[in-house]
Amino acid sequence: MPELPEVETVVRGLEPVALGQTIQKVQQRRPNLRFPFPKRFVHKLEGSRIRSIKRRAKYILVFLQSEDVLVIHLGMSGRFLIEDSQQKDCQTNTENSDKSSIEPASAHDHVVMELSNGIVLKYNDARRFGFMTIVPKEELLTHDLFKHLGAEPLGNEFNEHYLAEKAIAKKQSIKSFLMDQKNIAGLGNIYVCEALHLAKISPQRAATCLLRGNQKPSLRAQRLAPAIKTVLTDAIESGGSTLRDHRQADGSLGYFQHSFTVYGREGQACKQRGCEGQIKRTVQAGRSTFYCTVCQR
Repeated sequence: MPELPEVETVVRGLEPVALGQTIQKVQQRRPNLRFPFPKRFVHKLEGSRIRSIKRRAKYILVFLQSEDVLVIHLGMSGRFLIEDSQQKDCQTNTENSDKSSIEPASAHDHVVMELSNGIVLKYNDARRFGFMTIVPKEELLTHDLFKHLGAEPLGNEFNEHYLAEKAIAKKQSIKSFLMDQKNIAGLGNIYVCEALHLAKISPQRAATCLLRGNQKPSLRAQRLAPAIKTVLTDAIESGGSTLRDHRQADGSLGYFQHSFTVYGREGQACKQRGCEGQIKRTVQAGRSTFYCTVCQR
């Protein structure tokens, strides 16, 4: 499933072509994805101008001039394809001039939006685990999808003090703690494994290792907070990680997977400088965990 870096790269790919544009036509090609589309979905989008596009956790938020917000979750395989229909428009004869310039979509192009600048956005989702909904802007913070989310790990609120405060009285492992969206928004299995390795922390330690007896940040917390920021920033700059379905908005692959230090490297040598350990795979809460048995303590 796309994690924070993959969703962020999609947002950054959509911004240059969609900001300030009006959604002129929408084709909803099926009644549902993971969940049914909201009532009057097409009606609420058509004629609305896109004011901004942001990311919250693993969600894409499209803020509309109508004061509604189009909320998009990519699920396992969701992605956007960007096409320029201007040349097709020029070839449209007067007999067909009242028809949409949107070309026939593939079987997995479930939502197709034509913008006022001639750009066509196609939401493609082969597995249909993604979903879209529309939320009034004033209700966004209190909506069930967002009201319990933790801090953004690339935001100013997130630091070693935040980690220590959240870890108080937590009985779960540090890996489960980091993947809990109520604690930190947007982290998933890949980047938690990578960040814990960079910070040299065992994923099997209790989350309370992030604070000392006086409930101040421990040395591990002081290493982990910047490690998370570094891993996420590097992944975004690399276009995310493409393991199966992820594509950037321009269709290109992410390539951060070539920089993995632990994820998917079971049995290989640790990449930490001076470490002679080997990467081990174990299972925590049903998810594969990769870590070094020597340098991660």
